[in-house]
Amino acid sequence: MAPAVMASSATTVAPFQGLKSTAGLPVSRRSSGSLGRVSNGGRIRCMQVWPIEGIKKFETLSYLPPLSTEALLKQVDYLIRSKWVPCLEFSKVGFVFREHNSSPGYYDGRYWTMWKLPMFGCTDATQVQCVSFIAFRPPGCEESGKA
Repeated sequence: MAPAVMASSATTVAPFQGLKSTAGLPVSRRSSGSLGRVSNGGRIRCMQVWPIEGIKKFETLSYLPPLSTEALLKQVDYLIRSKWVPCLEFSKVGFVFREHNSSPGYYDGRYWTMWKLPMFGCTDATQVQCVSFIAFRPPGCEESGKA
């Protein structure tokens, strides 16, 4: 009787017929007219930043448009609240320049490097007594963004 029991429990496996249709799955439907019209252009304003060509760079906030004293204080407060270290930056040249290398790479003139003097220990914007150094543009540098 044992062989008969074993034969009845054995089943045949159907051959693989491929993947099943996904017709039963939920699918989001889009109208064909809405595919090319997605735009956030009406709600977005471009952020104004200081142009990188033709203008000397000296400070942490030198990439921003000219700021009032109150706006500078808010920027320094934000730096400190974010636990970032405000730095006094300086560069002898102040422009993007190529030196010691003519082949493409990090120092090929597409980037400019700055030396930073970190102002450690600042816990309040009033401790940053040299806000004018952080966001000061020396006389002679272009204020208008035109080279």
